[in-house]
Amino acid sequence: MASLSRTWRVAAMPPRWSPTRGLGLQVPTSPAGPTAEKSVPYQQTLKEAPGPSGEARGPSRPLPRTASVVVIGGGSLGCQTLYHLAKLGVSDTVLLERARLTAGTTWHTAGLLWQLRPSDVEVELLAHTRHLVSRQLEEETGLHTGWIQNGGLFIASSRQRLDEYKRLMSLGKAYGVESHVLSPAETKVLYPLMNVADLYGTLYVPHDGTMDPAGTCTALSRAATARGAQVIENCPVTGIRVRTDDFGVRRVAAVETAHGSIQTPCVVNCAGVWASAVGRMAGVKVPLVAMHHAYVVTERIEGIQNMPNVRDHDASVYLRLQGDALSVGGYETNPVFWEEVSDTFTFGLFDLDWDVFAQHIEGAVRRVPVLEQTGIKSTVCGPESFTPDHKPLMGEAPELRGFFLGCGFNSAGMMLGGGCGQELAHWIVHGRPERDMYSYDIRRFHHSLTDHGRWVRERSHESYAKNYSVVFPHDEPLAGRNMRTGPLHEELLAHGCVFQERHGWERPGWFNPGGPAPVLGYDYYGAYGHQARSDSAYGRLLREEYTFDFPPHQDVIKAECLACRGAAALFDMSYFGKFFLLGPDARKAADWLFSADINRPPGSTVYTCMLNKHGGTESDLTVSCLAPGATASPLAPAFEGHGYYLAVGGAVAQHNWSHITTVLQDRQFRCQLLDSSEDLGLISIQGPASRAILQEVLDTDLSHEAFPFSTHKLVRAAGHLVRAIRLSFVGELGWELHIPRASCVPVYRAVMAAGAKHGLVNAGYRAIDSLSAEKGYRHWHADLRPDDSPLEAGLAFTCKLRSAVPFLGCEALQAQRANGLRRRLVCFTLEEKVPLFGLEAIWRSGQVVGHVRRADFGFALDKSIAYGYVREPSGGPVSLDFVKSGEYALERMGVSYTAQAHLKSPFDPDNKRVKGVY
Repeated sequence: MASLSRTWRVAAMPPRWSPTRGLGLQVPTSPAGPTAEKSVPYQQTLKEAPGPSGEARGPSRPLPRTASVVVIGGGSLGCQTLYHLAKLGVSDTVLLERARLTAGTTWHTAGLLWQLRPSDVEVELLAHTRHLVSRQLEEETGLHTGWIQNGGLFIASSRQRLDEYKRLMSLGKAYGVESHVLSPAETKVLYPLMNVADLYGTLYVPHDGTMDPAGTCTALSRAATARGAQVIENCPVTGIRVRTDDFGVRRVAAVETAHGSIQTPCVVNCAGVWASAVGRMAGVKVPLVAMHHAYVVTERIEGIQNMPNVRDHDASVYLRLQGDALSVGGYETNPVFWEEVSDTFTFGLFDLDWDVFAQHIEGAVRRVPVLEQTGIKSTVCGPESFTPDHKPLMGEAPELRGFFLGCGFNSAGMMLGGGCGQELAHWIVHGRPERDMYSYDIRRFHHSLTDHGRWVRERSHESYAKNYSVVFPHDEPLAGRNMRTGPLHEELLAHGCVFQERHGWERPGWFNPGGPAPVLGYDYYGAYGHQARSDSAYGRLLREEYTFDFPPHQDVIKAECLACRGAAALFDMSYFGKFFLLGPDARKAADWLFSADINRPPGSTVYTCMLNKHGGTESDLTVSCLAPGATASPLAPAFEGHGYYLAVGGAVAQHNWSHITTVLQDRQFRCQLLDSSEDLGLISIQGPASRAILQEVLDTDLSHEAFPFSTHKLVRAAGHLVRAIRLSFVGELGWELHIPRASCVPVYRAVMAAGAKHGLVNAGYRAIDSLSAEKGYRHWHADLRPDDSPLEAGLAFTCKLRSAVPFLGCEALQAQRANGLRRRLVCFTLEEKVPLFGLEAIWRSGQVVGHVRRADFGFALDKSIAYGYVREPSGGPVSLDFVKSGEYALERMGVSYTAQAHLKSPFDPDNKRVKGVY
């Protein structure tokens, strides 16, 4: 037995290094260190459970010939998905497990459940898991899941960390999650063994707890099989059979095993670290990596019984109560990659690398000093899968219809499993999840990234290393950068552009007066023999913005915004998705896809939404009606009949592409969807002086009569053919110029030269966020999501509900309008100048009625501005009178601020500025 103090002394010795084969990286080997038994801290695992042994030949039961759904993988997500499918009535579902349930990664999980996370959707998912394991499963089956409610304690040893926890507390009030911010002295009373000398405070969540993986998965499988589902163990999958239908669409046909095949139209890949291998069987890219993830279990500690679980994010360590002992684990900057995932690894554990684990020992001893004299009973080091953004991979793969993902859970598969299993089942049965699952949807990643080895590895490493970092509003990744750059990238970089990254694209964030701040190659935070870059200008600017106060560069953003309001600003939006919809059925497809009436003449541009069948908003975009032509160019392919040019937000371009493609396939429209995103750049010139500036550059009359709002033309800009569209996304007079890639630099330079005397400035997306919030324009996936309808979001004008032309989601909107809206998006302003970032609780007349989805500072209004959906506490319809009659406050980090509610933004409510009336 080794004590933690001796463990720390041995582990702190200089590490030995060895090269990783073929990767050019240096990773530590496992030196001889303190020895301890390798075993999980659970009284029972399914490894020892009665039934077929791991060496048994053949499956645990005969394979059916057909199944509606086949779930691959018997861990937490596989069992949860099977259970929720069965609850939805899909009784002929089969789960195939290559060994025994939980045998891969689930069996060794710590089983923690924390109810509060900086995401409203995740709070909802966790709430469902908690209800399931703490009550529902036991009521259904009589089996105990191992749920223990001992509470959770979040440690803050910095002011920023405590601010983050206060944000979580305020969000929790919107969902009824009890939590309390405690002083160091109060923390000491709650947890007498804790060192609180360096604390700013803690967040205590009394209803957090832990669950047992074997108990939970046993209860899930029992409940599922009672509804007709089948669990077949000891049956490895060897292949996925695919068919191509009459329209050339690839679809799942069957699952193959060494013991026979099962015909099925639907497969769910819940194979954990083996999910990439299962994906390759079907030609599906699964962007995750496998890493060693570890914790140690201590000997008995006097006085630890009934203490809450602890998460000390600043020390990157957690302490899980294990009866009268603790499990100690965390996230390090130099995790060990599992380079060659073994197909036969079952109920297995690795030797613990003490060099890697040492930092967690140090943090644990500092927080609970008694651990210095406490022995280590066992080590648990097993494989876990991690993804490029530390979010799970879910939904239907864009490469193969009927192939769903439920993997990549970043060691959170137990706590997120209930909510995600429910959503995945709903996705399969009803075509989409009930909640907004875009952050988990595999379609959030551009197809060029999902099998890019360096990008997946770098981003997954950084996401792992920063898992316990404070989630600041304006943070950006340093890994996997410069994958996709626009035609103006170098030009803007020279002007001091500080870039943001959105799923591979580098887009302008803001412009630094101090000069260029290039994003350098990834340094792995100094791990694996890399030299950490502490002097990077980009990194320095990021670190300066690590705050929940107004950021230090607020004046720069203000200058960009006020230049747009007072003169003009140029925004590079080249990262936008740019698609052409063509073909014999293009008109029919457009009528069905787009909520707005696009029956307009060529030269018209329409702002519209795309909906799902439940009336939720899958996208907002602009659609330009094109004139047919026989000559192709980058700005317009040759086509006959109807054709449309679509411009969509670049961060969600893959989602839009996949949504449109799915609808075209399901409706069997004879159409082509062409992607010209890389071939075209896009700059937008907005502001009172935009007409005067562009009139010097474009060869067409820009008067309101000659070039009305929501129209477009092919024109020449400094001699280059471009498509000019009169639109605004910030509430000003302005035009977008869609430009062939090769012409972007000369056109940009000509516009900037013409604008010099008018006060034209470069501006970035930080300014766009502020300006659009001030004007009241929606941002998809902020205040407009797939579980929000246009009616709820105040976008009824985008829906052709009075038309006889049907569209996707129309029936759901009609029903919603008839039954009354159960929530409405409301604009709020504050008189006090405090920063808002979202997740603040919305109070109405003493009751919490929602939370803020999106917030920013409006510089023309000189006020903080926020948007959130308001509900009626009794669950009834939310009338306009209800919105207007209440007294409102927004709770920010536990402090309430009086708020003014508006049905629409108070900035230019008559829309005069977009018409050029100043």
